Amino acid sequence: MSDPDVLILRQTIHGLGPDELAAAVRERLPDAAVARARTPAEERELIRTARVAVGLTIDEELLAVAEELELFACVFAGTGHLPRDLLDDHGVAVTNASGVHGPNIAEHVVGSMIAHARQFHRAYRQQSRREWRTYETTEVYGSTVAVVGLGAIGRAVVDRLASFEVETVGVRYSPEKGGPTDEVYGFDEFHEAVADAEYVVLACPLTETTRGLVDADALRTMRPNAVLVNIARGQVVDTDALVTELRNNRIRGAALDVTDPEPLPEDHPLWGLSNATITPHNAGHTPEYYERVAEILADNVARLESGDELRNRVV
Repeated sequence: MSDPDVLILRQTIHGLGPDELAAAVRERLPDAAVARARTPAEERELIRTARVAVGLTIDEELLAVAEELELFACVFAGTGHLPRDLLDDHGVAVTNASGVHGPNIAEHVVGSMIAHARQFHRAYRQQSRREWRTYETTEVYGSTVAVVGLGAIGRAVVDRLASFEVETVGVRYSPEKGGPTDEVYGFDEFHEAVADAEYVVLACPLTETTRGLVDADALRTMRPNAVLVNIARGQVVDTDALVTELRNNRIRGAALDVTDPEPLPEDHPLWGLSNATITPHNAGHTPEYYERVAEILADNVARLESGDELRNRVV
């Protein structure tokens, strides 16, 4: 195909290939010429006249020949890996996929909270031993939940917790903007925000402010019956401090979808802790990923035509 309106670059995300994304985009943009590059040579040829490119990343070589490119639509929420200054120099707008992960990661968070409240991890261990022995459980209902990071994922978590009638505390960079939680704190008040929470959910980006945010002091500030849920980045938590607190039952548990280091080595002590549940950075997996990416893209193609502000614009 020559002169495509939208070019789908080569990529694979969560086991989904570019053909699925191209199909989802064509369904939503039936009047647009949508091309799917299969080789590096095809990428270089097709991007010469494409107005929109969609993919994980784009390099200097492609940008040098992208004569008509107006928008690079990144299929990740994070764009720190992109040559943003270079894209800006070329006059190419950049959007991300913020919001795509909201439903599935929020379900993972709520599921993790319920699993720890009802001690499903203990039930699985006993079942493997064919052991019928009752144990005490708790409820998520009526608890206090601190959500650290009130972006699309944090807001989705708060929304899904409404039916549990919990008290919610949010932590964000600009607390004066408020948020969907009952209370909102800044990161400089992090300890105050988590002190009374039975569940502390990390949904923040990794920055200089959040790196090592959950350290030994923070863990000692948390309640002894608190559960830490991390779907942010492993480096937000001081892993050695967390291991120490879990070993000594100073907090009730941790549900970790991300770890530091990652992947978690086979001999790491976290694997042996009965009050830690570990998933392999799996919370973001969803069969609806490309459908949601295509929805954002179709909206932005319309905005590009009308001259309106682009959704999820980062450059």
